[in-house]
Amino acid sequence: MGWLDTLLGRSKPAKPNLDALFALPSAAVTLQAATGLEPTGLGSVAFRAAEGGAFATLERDVKALLGDRVEEFDDGYGYSWLLVRRAPDAVSDLVTELHAVNSSLESAGFGPSLLCSLVSFGDQDGRRLAVVYLYKRGTFYPFAPLTGQKRDNSLEMQVRGALEGELPLESDLSRWFPVWAAPGL
Repeated sequence: MGWLDTLLGRSKPAKPNLDALFALPSAAVTLQAATGLEPTGLGSVAFRAAEGGAFATLERDVKALLGDRVEEFDDGYGYSWLLVRRAPDAVSDLVTELHAVNSSLESAGFGPSLLCSLVSFGDQDGRRLAVVYLYKRGTFYPFAPLTGQKRDNSLEMQVRGALEGELPLESDLSRWFPVWAAPGL
């Protein structure tokens, strides 16, 4: 970062750390103990699909790697989602596969196309939660949707308190974007 950037108040963006995803399995145990929310076995990766043969080949390779455990969705905002399914007790395997998707896109030069990854949780009372990883920020945040495109802010704050120290959490609450149409949530 140069002196002009400092003078103009620009900051260097956080570097994504995809290995932070591997902290999710232990955070899931903490989350379950604190809130009663259990993993659903669903996770997804959002990215802006690129035109061209290289991206199509990469996408085909990722789908072949994950087999019938992956489905593709479009959200209407220009993002594609790959939904990965695993047994609810296989959070480590789910995270490994989400990491593989992210890493494949990043290593092929499509890192700027990545938006986020999420792992879903729920309980028998119908509460839903996603722990969302913001690729460009290198941070996590909780998203708890309610019906009618409303959020359960108290649950999100409870989860933030439970996961502090477990995951690098996004401190800027204005960046806790709703992912209403996220597959698997």
